[in-house]
Amino acid sequence: MNPALDQDPEPSTPAAHAASAHAPAPVHAPAHAPAADWREPLLPAPVLIVEDEPLMQRRIHTLLTQFGYEPDALVFAGTFAQAQACIAAQPHALALVDIELPDGNGVSLIEQLRADDPGLSILVISAWSTEDVILTALRAGATGYVLKERDDIELSLAIRSVLRGGAPIDPFIASRILELLHSPVSTPGHVDAGVLSPREGEILQLVSQGMTNREIAQALFLSKHTVECHIKHIYQKLAVSSRTKAVFAARSRGLLA
Repeated sequence: MNPALDQDPEPSTPAAHAASAHAPAPVHAPAHAPAADWREPLLPAPVLIVEDEPLMQRRIHTLLTQFGYEPDALVFAGTFAQAQACIAAQPHALALVDIELPDGNGVSLIEQLRADDPGLSILVISAWSTEDVILTALRAGATGYVLKERDDIELSLAIRSVLRGGAPIDPFIASRILELLHSPVSTPGHVDAGVLSPREGEILQLVSQGMTNREIAQALFLSKHTVECHIKHIYQKLAVSSRTKAVFAARSRGLLA
């Protein structure tokens, strides 16, 4: 026999009745309670934000704090040099990068970040919407690309997607990529002799001004590798083997002023 079952229940006392009478009634949540905020349960930190415009910095800061980030988890860099110093100081779990910076371009930073951490999520938030810049950033290792002109809700959705492992692409950019995919495909390795593309003409013009590949990359917001590929095609099209000969050949054919 279990002794516990034979025990009489404890006598009810006036104090017990009083405590029960004054205990707060349970509070039941409404059946359709609204979501509290944008907060994510797991937030990768620290976050590197490479952006030189104060207004945009404040926008991004506000959006990230709405997700639940503490201010000390956000690392802001307003220049290419500051961003490199931040990268050297510590690893980052997420990067939001602008393309145009006062002293360099974000594509080179994306390449550096991707080389340091192949699994890093990198979202470009930029005003640049030209085909070359977009594709160069994505090839350099950007996880997603969204335009600054989007409102806060759209930017929040893009950031949320990155936080959840997605690869958000701005609708305008997505449509441009689809157009490229649907355009006729040229034969691999084929180069039209003597015909320079607008971008190649632009690069050759800068070559004629004595600019190096790195300086051209910074001026046009391209990666150094992309500039080198364009110059290689210029050499092939003009049947030359040096920068000086390329400039001379282009001028003799009326391709350069």
